[in-house]
Amino acid sequence: MDYQTEDFAKLFEASEQQNPLQVNELAQGTVVKITRDSVIVDIGFKSEGEINLDEFRDLDGEVKVKVGDQVQVVFESPENERGSVVLSKEKADALQAWDRLAKVESEDGIIEGVPVNKIKGGMVVNVGGVRAFLPGSQIDLKPIKSLDKLIGQKMDFKILKLNKAKGNVVISRRLILEKEREAQRSKLLSNLAEGQVVEGEVKNITDYGAFVDLGGVDGLLHITDMTWGRINHPSEVLNINQTIKVVVLKFDSKSGKVSLGMKQLIPDPWEQVPEKFPVGDRVTGKVVNVTDYGAFIELEEGVEGLVHVSEMSWGKKSKHPSKIVNLGDKIEAVVLDFDSSSRRISLGMKQIEPNPWSLIEEKYPKGSVIKGVVKNLTDFGIFLEIEEGIDGLVHISDFSWKNKVEHPSELYKKGDEVEAVVLNVDQENERFSLGIKQLPGDPFEKVNSQFSPRSHVKVKVDHVENGTAFLDLGDGLEGIIPKKELDGLVPEKGEELEVEVIQIDDKDRRIICSLKSFHKSTEKAALKDFRAKQGEATATLSDFLKKETE
Repeated sequence: MDYQTEDFAKLFEASEQQNPLQVNELAQGTVVKITRDSVIVDIGFKSEGEINLDEFRDLDGEVKVKVGDQVQVVFESPENERGSVVLSKEKADALQAWDRLAKVESEDGIIEGVPVNKIKGGMVVNVGGVRAFLPGSQIDLKPIKSLDKLIGQKMDFKILKLNKAKGNVVISRRLILEKEREAQRSKLLSNLAEGQVVEGEVKNITDYGAFVDLGGVDGLLHITDMTWGRINHPSEVLNINQTIKVVVLKFDSKSGKVSLGMKQLIPDPWEQVPEKFPVGDRVTGKVVNVTDYGAFIELEEGVEGLVHVSEMSWGKKSKHPSKIVNLGDKIEAVVLDFDSSSRRISLGMKQIEPNPWSLIEEKYPKGSVIKGVVKNLTDFGIFLEIEEGIDGLVHISDFSWKNKVEHPSELYKKGDEVEAVVLNVDQENERFSLGIKQLPGDPFEKVNSQFSPRSHVKVKVDHVENGTAFLDLGDGLEGIIPKKELDGLVPEKGEELEVEVIQIDDKDRRIICSLKSFHKSTEKAALKDFRAKQGEATATLSDFLKKETE
């Protein structure tokens, strides 16, 4: 060993005795100078230490140090290549941080940290200089779609697991939020009361309503309590995470169930219905629902009226409402009735137009001849459509004066154009009676001028039924020869006979004839003529018969 080497060794040994620091040991120093990139710290060693300026930045990125400050550093080496002591502020912070973490864990305390980046399964958080793992399930009370917005934000955490030897720290933010939520819930439950207006966040939306987080307590806002108007689904008026004001409708302190209302925050529009929509008024509204029995019309938000299918048109046969109106149509109607207690308004669309039946007598006076189209056939007659909404009935008995018709289909079918005479108009009951046989007039009105009792007429047998002969007298007139008046004859259909009229039956509209009477009267007339020719007043019937036989 030469002199210089021996001298340096002695100096180093003397320096160690004056500064008995071990490598990686914590030491206290004084900031003597700050440059653009570094901080110079004196720990009382033979030389000063140089530390990177970034190690003195806080969580916000600001440099929190000035000349003269006392700082904790770690002694890493007595000399580097430039002859300076090697010191570390970051390691000193880490040693101190672990000590603080251990203390916080032992006291079940809270520590502040800042998320620095995302990793698989969670986030990395800087807690006082130590990198800790924040599992995804411990970030919040509910899943967060974007974790990026949390990076750089100061937050409080609880320590779940701490292992200094392995450098492993697991933390939780959820535990703090749950505790805060429970405290908030307890406070809310103690102050919550029916009728109270509170603010909450829409947590979930279902088909029947929405669940609103009031701050530790979830309340149900039913779809019927969202708006006075009609909605098909809660999503039409609410969104997830939307903040809304609601009123507490019902609260059960034992079960913690809360029923909420939103429409109750504004006046009930039905309170003004009697004044705004009096009976008889013409109103305008929008079709919001169409059913088999009618259409619902929104007159204003929360107020709807029903137009029953029978009130849509004057026609007797009601069409399906969907054939008349569509969703979204704007229509005019007349208020027919309302019941505020049951929240019902009856509307009529047909009342906008005049009732065609009110003009029917004027348009189609009794006895006038009209034309119509066969709309329907029944067992008892046919219905003719005279115009839109006006149908007339021709009863089967008014088809013909003479011919008996078993069913209207024997003569008519749907779509046939038929001429008829107006017999009667019943405006109140909306009935229109028509006749076809009346078109040529009533032949029975002239019967007395054509037929008289004891007169003789030539007839043709139409048919024989139960021993009675039915006669065709022409012009729609019918005659009969009762069985007892046939004088023993059994006539055949189409046979021509000469008979005597014995009675005109106005009630049954029949002319009753007799073959027997005809024979008697003709015999008497012949006898009278015979006597006249013989000139003998004493001539007898036997003489007449003998002469006739000869």
